Amino acid sequence: MDISAVTVATHRIQLLPDEGKIPCDEEAQTSSTQFRAVGETFAGKLFALLAEKATTAEGIALSKRNKPMDIPRIFTISESEHRIHNPFTAEKYATLGHALRMKPGTRILDLGSGSGEMLCTWARDYGVTGTGIDISPLFTTQAKQRAEELGVSKYVHFIHNDAAGYIDEEKYDVAACIGATWIAGGVAGTIDLLAKNLKPGGIILIGEPYWRQIPATEEIAHACGVSSIADFRHLSELVAFFDQLGYDVVEMVLADPQGWDRYEAAKWMTMRRWLEENPDDEFAQEVRTELTVAPKRHVTWTREYFGWGVFALIAR
Repeated sequence: MDISAVTVATHRIQLLPDEGKIPCDEEAQTSSTQFRAVGETFAGKLFALLAEKATTAEGIALSKRNKPMDIPRIFTISESEHRIHNPFTAEKYATLGHALRMKPGTRILDLGSGSGEMLCTWARDYGVTGTGIDISPLFTTQAKQRAEELGVSKYVHFIHNDAAGYIDEEKYDVAACIGATWIAGGVAGTIDLLAKNLKPGGIILIGEPYWRQIPATEEIAHACGVSSIADFRHLSELVAFFDQLGYDVVEMVLADPQGWDRYEAAKWMTMRRWLEENPDDEFAQEVRTELTVAPKRHVTWTREYFGWGVFALIAR
């Protein structure tokens, strides 16, 4: 799943410091309806929700976390027509798949798999197999439908559940988290989680936003839709951070502004059509507010300040 707080792709921005997590009880860890006491803005509510999800303990068995769960409704509405829930295009995923030089039968785990486009197209094009985990029931259903559509349902499987703390009994050749590093408290925690699902010498894929240019003030960062400049790193700092964690960066593919446009602008048509069909829905005002501000926010701030990329890592 690749949601973004306020246009930052990745339903999946880095919400907590890499160094620690906020403790909370098991119900808070598994419920998608609980929020911390923060401001009543849409961004504040989402930020709190993802902070709750990021605190899920790795030791909690998947079966014990299998409760009703979902992402915030704004995303199931605005991204309901998306196949890719981040600024990548189909061409970018094809470039990445080719760059990884995967052999037929390569096993991939995708935590936060969204609508399954990466796994499904790579199964079709490269003969890989894999498992996708996503917290959105809608996106999981769409992923299964996509697998059927491409004739790869025997090779890739999608599970509706919280990816936070997911550790499979079997190990994978590639373990990916494409834009959802909040599932383990940030980049470092997510890399650690993925490593626990990986065969020795396997590849970790991390999809993460970065600053194309560092905002001059915190006010500009807020206008971009994040709480602080410190929420993200510059590209050079992000690559250096992978090095500090003991990983070689062996490949990377970066999104471009046109990819950002397709990810963001596609939401606007979807939200407009939804409003026309659901004028009396209790959520209509929130959708109307987001539709009103999103285009201006995108072209004024996020398009200029944010980059996004997928980085392939191998431990030293």
